Amino acid sequence: MALSQGTRSAIPVILFLLAGFAAPLMAVIWFSFMPPRSFSFAGTPTLENYATIFESTSYISFLWSLGLAVVTVVLLAAICYPVAYGLVRVFGKWATLLTLLFTIPLFVSENIRLYGWVLFLIKNGVLLGSLKSLFGLQLESMLFTVPAIVLGMVYVYLPFMLFPMTLGISMVPNETRDAAFDLGATRWQVFKEVELPLSMPGVVIGFLLTFVLAVGSIAEAKVLGGQSVIPITHDIEIAFTYSQNWPLGSALAVLLMLVVGTLVVLALRRFDLDTFLGRR
Repeated sequence: MALSQGTRSAIPVILFLLAGFAAPLMAVIWFSFMPPRSFSFAGTPTLENYATIFESTSYISFLWSLGLAVVTVVLLAAICYPVAYGLVRVFGKWATLLTLLFTIPLFVSENIRLYGWVLFLIKNGVLLGSLKSLFGLQLESMLFTVPAIVLGMVYVYLPFMLFPMTLGISMVPNETRDAAFDLGATRWQVFKEVELPLSMPGVVIGFLLTFVLAVGSIAEAKVLGGQSVIPITHDIEIAFTYSQNWPLGSALAVLLMLVVGTLVVLALRRFDLDTFLGRR
């Protein structure tokens, strides 16, 4: 059967996705069933790597990664929604362009930006040194603590939450808001019944994008946390590098993908995507 023009045009993209995404993913999954400390795909499949994970304390790293990601998403939601709402209501169609300004820090290496926070938070650094010089205050540094890690994650992933939220809020027609006011709705009722539901596509995308990125973060815990918290990505890195146990690292990566994928699917099932995307 002859392929349509659209199908033939999509073949290069399909091949690219298979070679660049599906093939490496399948390689990681297959490697997770290889004997520990092996470096080839030849071998008898085994569940030993997964047994090692469940017999160890890796679940603590999973909980830390998930917990930090959830806290980051909640804080960013509280910060970004009012900012995005203000940008849209004040600047209108220019809000999206202005939001792009928040992506400028992304052009600088994440590690460099985090080390900037180290200089800011370290004892006798920019913050504590200034407080000591100006007010004579002697405060303990919050560097290498969990709050410092959360601060770094909120700072790094703010653009990924703000931009989708701005797009979502800008999708709410002014005519709909005005109609609600004309029908006697209060300001709170308009927000609760009109603005928030109609802006949910951007909100949900921001939640999911930020959560997935935050779960896989590692630099914040290393630079700002000083290894006070060990995320699951650190265990994966150690397995692939210092331990030279690629099958164990693959098993950890597969479990992380399964956990995150399951949580994302469960979250999406609570929402009507067709309504979100304007299909009905």
